[in-house]
Amino acid sequence: MSVIKAFFVGLNDIFLKMTWLQDLVNLLLIKVFGIDETTYLFKSLSFFIYDVIKIFILLSVLIYISSYIQSHFTPERTKRILTKFRGLPGNIIGALLGTVTPFCSCSSIPIFIGFTKAGLQIGVTFSFLISSPLVDLASVILLASIFNW
Repeated sequence: MSVIKAFFVGLNDIFLKMTWLQDLVNLLLIKVFGIDETTYLFKSLSFFIYDVIKIFILLSVLIYISSYIQSHFTPERTKRILTKFRGLPGNIIGALLGTVTPFCSCSSIPIFIGFTKAGLQIGVTFSFLISSPLVDLASVILLASIFNW
């Protein structure tokens, strides 16, 4: 069991925490710019450069993954899926589809209007509308990277 845990901790350190990037930024500041690592300037620059690069990389990857998923869940396909379910299962499916389809509320509101015009149940459409901007794929993965899996 500890081998599996060590494997996932290693993956978390490499891909989500990006410890290699922190080491690279620190090496750059010490060797290239000659900044002493005990100063507040070093700590501030290290934090700023590391976080800017890390956030840029994570958001780029997550936006790409989210866009790829969105290309498979068009509004028409989502409508076909949601019309099959009623009641609580429909609400759950609507909320789950809301998490993987739109990336922000700008795209989910037109889809919501299309769902209401198509005659889907109001509970399913509201589950979709509420979950889409609040629980998107990017925020779930970023939250997992901050608090570990």
